[in-house]
Amino acid sequence: MIQSMTAYARIEHKAEWGTASWEIRSVNQRYLETYLRLPEQMRSLEPVLRDRLRKRLNRGKVEVNLRYELSESGSSEMRLNQDLAKQLLNAADWLKKESSHGELNLADILRWPGVMAGAEQDMGEINKDLLSAFDGAVAQFIEARGREGEAINTMLQTRLDQIVEQVAIVREHMPAVMQWQRDKLTNRLAEITGELDPARMEQEMVLLAQKMDVAEEMDRLDAHVAETRLILKKGGAQGRRLDFMMQEFNRESNTLASKSISAEVTAAAVELKVLIEQMREQIQNIE
Repeated sequence: MIQSMTAYARIEHKAEWGTASWEIRSVNQRYLETYLRLPEQMRSLEPVLRDRLRKRLNRGKVEVNLRYELSESGSSEMRLNQDLAKQLLNAADWLKKESSHGELNLADILRWPGVMAGAEQDMGEINKDLLSAFDGAVAQFIEARGREGEAINTMLQTRLDQIVEQVAIVREHMPAVMQWQRDKLTNRLAEITGELDPARMEQEMVLLAQKMDVAEEMDRLDAHVAETRLILKKGGAQGRRLDFMMQEFNRESNTLASKSISAEVTAAAVELKVLIEQMREQIQNIE
């Protein structure tokens, strides 16, 4: 199954230590580019997250955002650093005796950096939970890519069917076009010479047939349709291969348009170019 490079996923994880939510979004990009927005205390997870994304994705500009909030029970418990508090009290008593004035303010002691601290969180357990939730978000994100890819696949298959129809129209009109051109050439030569030279006539018709022959272009278009269907059926990261196929389609449609001498064939060539451009625009979003 092919995958789109455009998708979005969000997952929320709740635990005793608090709540975290992962958001992953992406748009089309020639290569894989990852942008991570993490809380400062979670920066150590960045290399692990990038590695996991590289193993699951091939192309796209991917943005990952983590929102993290500790629960009140986990963040309100405070602990007193008794050793540091004793050192500060002793220092304050000494200063009071030396200066013979001033009062000891216990609130100032408690506000001293490091005297009161929140209970340390088990970051190892938190990181484990966060990574597990991240894997779930990535799985959800890839599923969204797959659904979008399936929609693109349906559109491409429809356009391929329409290309086959246009090729059939050209094949149907070519005998009449060739006969019309033969009659036109015969009348022109008759006006010029009065008497037709069979050998010259045959030579002119051979040259004309070579210039007008689009059988090779039709066969190549059929082959390109078949190859594109195989690529879509194979699935995976096929965006670059499909983009190359669009170049091949364009080459044949341009040649067909340059050889056209009838309104029907010209209209078919124009319709082919429209269909190919519609496919190319969608293929830009395929991984």
